Amino acid sequence: MSKNRCGWCVGDDLYEAYHDEEWGVPVYDDATLFEFLILETFQAGLSWITILKKRENFRKAFDNFDYKKIALYENDKVQTLLQNSGIVRNKLKVNATITNAQAFMKIQQEFESFSTYIWNFVDGKPVKHSFEDYKKAPANTSLSDAISKDLKKRGFKFVGSTVIYAFMQATGVVNDHEVSCFRYHEV
Repeated sequence: MSKNRCGWCVGDDLYEAYHDEEWGVPVYDDATLFEFLILETFQAGLSWITILKKRENFRKAFDNFDYKKIALYENDKVQTLLQNSGIVRNKLKVNATITNAQAFMKIQQEFESFSTYIWNFVDGKPVKHSFEDYKKAPANTSLSDAISKDLKKRGFKFVGSTVIYAFMQATGVVNDHEVSCFRYHEV
């Protein structure tokens, strides 16, 4: 018997595995939150499946998303990344990753963790929506607007409201699984 999934992932094994195992699961680990934040910033203007297919390449290229190492990247490393055909070779996004790693650590210093910072926006509990069809989910909300604005104020780049809303969906800050999806009640 097949499982009822959100319509956006059906028919692609990689998408279905990501949906079934990760998407919408509340994340409290800073390293994982950073990974999703970086992947979502690279996704801006592209499809998520493009990024998902390159995810392992990103992991290797960016030192397993170790924000402490990334924060120290210099021009030589940037040039190496821009030659790496396994990732999205966008100079602005590569440079933003370094800037974002530095800003990420400043938030950790202020709030003890990035997790505490991000989950404070929702009082520590996922926002649970009730969409019958994934196409009815918004691209952004007043909450993603507020988080985006605050992150930008703190020096982050490529963190527009739409990117932040996708980040919130991926990390379970919001539950946007379709109500008929088997994961809706599980997460």
